[in-house]
Amino acid sequence: MGCHLAADVGQGQVWGEFGVKVLTVVESTAMKTNRSIPAATVIPVLTYPDVRQAVAWLSAAFGFVERVRIGEDHRAQLGFGDGALIVADVRGDRRPPHTGEVTHSVMVRVDDARAHCERARAHGARILMEPSDFDYGERQYKAEDPAGHQWTFSETLADVTPEEWGGQSVGPK
Repeated sequence: MGCHLAADVGQGQVWGEFGVKVLTVVESTAMKTNRSIPAATVIPVLTYPDVRQAVAWLSAAFGFVERVRIGEDHRAQLGFGDGALIVADVRGDRRPPHTGEVTHSVMVRVDDARAHCERARAHGARILMEPSDFDYGERQYKAEDPAGHQWTFSETLADVTPEEWGGQSVGPK
């Protein structure tokens, strides 16, 4: 079963905290397959000044695997477990992040956050937060890649309900 995001249109719009429009997750029974796009439901597209250099670095430092190359330096599709990422070139209004500006981060689940952090560090990742254990059952570290994209890598330590650490379960189980 797949899902997609759908926004209410017209008078039924719902706005959440910080003026962010609330989207509804709509379940669908059959996601069509296409070998030209990753199978993941959510696929971040990150812009880098040099696609080939980014692919090499993300593979060596974070363990991504290239699955599709589009042109020599236009785009590449990368996989990690059952997740996916598209690396895009600078074009039109697409730009990598600016120093001192964080507009997004990508979270990736890993088996061993400490070992993954050491691998990333050995390849020159800027470690923003060392591996730390949290009440919600995760060990996480934060890193920045050479283009300025921020990443959080998360290792599950325990299955913890959101209510145990102050969260609230509100959606489908």
